[in-house]
Amino acid sequence: MRLMIVIGSVRPGRAGLPVGEWVRSRVEADGRFELDWADLAEIALPFLDEPHHPSKRQYTKPHTIAWSERVDAADAIIFVTPEYNHSYAPALKNAFDFLNQEWWRKPISFVSYGGVSGGSRGVAAFDPVYTTLGAIKTTANVEINFVSTLIKDGVFHPGDKETAILGKVLDELAELAPALKALRP
Repeated sequence: MRLMIVIGSVRPGRAGLPVGEWVRSRVEADGRFELDWADLAEIALPFLDEPHHPSKRQYTKPHTIAWSERVDAADAIIFVTPEYNHSYAPALKNAFDFLNQEWWRKPISFVSYGGVSGGSRGVAAFDPVYTTLGAIKTTANVEINFVSTLIKDGVFHPGDKETAILGKVLDELAELAPALKALRP
């Protein structure tokens, strides 16, 4: 089972990178998944620049073709994402908008972070985006409150709560991925 971890923030000094590295270490320790690490800062997708609507899947740019192939190959996806101004990260929305059919019937989950809300408002704002494209969100999602207080020397130090919920996320993705794969064209 191929699990893609998408780091949804591209901001310099972002908390998403150490949080994502923690998620990656937990996924590697779990052992059930082949991992694809997708840092949007490294992928550097420009603002949507394809001439055709993504639903046609007539991509013309090498970066779109490569992104499409990676998302297509994923059986499940975890988005590590901040909340920006009570909403989602623009780089994550842009990455989603490049594609269409590739998201269909993919199980997804969120590891969100922020201040008091733990990123939950950003995930809630993203609900119409992924549901419109047919992705299926897990019931378990990690929400990290006051993330900056949990990062020391560039390393994220989760509590027992975050670690337990991430375990539930991985269990749910492992259950959903094969079932939903059977429903994709």
